[in-house]
Parts: sequence; structure tokens; C-alpha cells
Amino acid sequence: MSPVLRVVLRILGIGALVAGGLTVALAALATAILVGPLIFWIAWNVLNFASALGLPELGFWGIVLATLFLVVGWFGKVVITAIVFLVDPGWFHGAAQVHWPATTFRNFVAVALLALLASRPHAHGHSRSRRKKG
Repeated sequence: MSPVLRVVLRILGIGALVAGGLTVALAALATAILVGPLIFWIAWNVLNFASALGLPELGFWGIVLATLFLVVGWFGKVVITAIVFLVDPGWFHGAAQVHWPATTFRNFVAVALLALLASRPHAHGHSRSRRKKG
């Protein structure tokens, strides 16, 4: 690296810029990883949407897996289902009486929060069509 380029990089603070960008990216990733399960926990356990459906409340790993199930694509859903089948197949033999929830504002907020997790706006950002040349 030439001495002039080193001076320019030092003056511009490119190293600090890269470090700052990496820090922001890691903070955004950590926030995304923590906020998803928090939103699911609020909808499922705090707003009692689980009992509104006739299902049990979920523990930590149940919340993490359910959040991932809502967020990931088809292959991820298959992997999560395989994990549940292999780790605890007896979990599917529960005696839940699933029913349609009552039409309350609390249940509406819970459904809206779960729909927020399940929506993937980035999936619509990639257009496969070719642009017409002018």
C-alpha cells in the first residue's frame, strides 16, 4: 500500500467507518434476533392468545421455535418440524381443544403482532422482470 493511500485512509478514518458499520450491523442483527421472540411472547403468553385458542402457553424454546417458524421460509419450517418430531415426538399427542378465539380487542392485537412476524416485506423487493430499455 502506498504511503499516500495510507495517509488518505487515515485522514478519512476508513477504519473507524468500517468498525462503526460493523457495530451497527451486529446491533441490528442482535435486535432482530431478540425482538422477534419478544413480540411472539407478548402475543402468545402475555395477551393470552394461547388460551384464547385452547392451546398451552409456551416456554422459552417453544417461543424461539415458533418465532422462527413464522419468520423462515419453507425449508426452515421443515427443519423446525423435524427437530420437534425428533426431540419430543410426544409433544404432538397432547389433548388440546383448539377453537376459534373470541372477537376481542386483545385477540386482535395478538393476531396483528403474529402477522407482523409472519410478514416478510423483503420477499417482495426482488423483481424478476426485466426492465424495458428506453
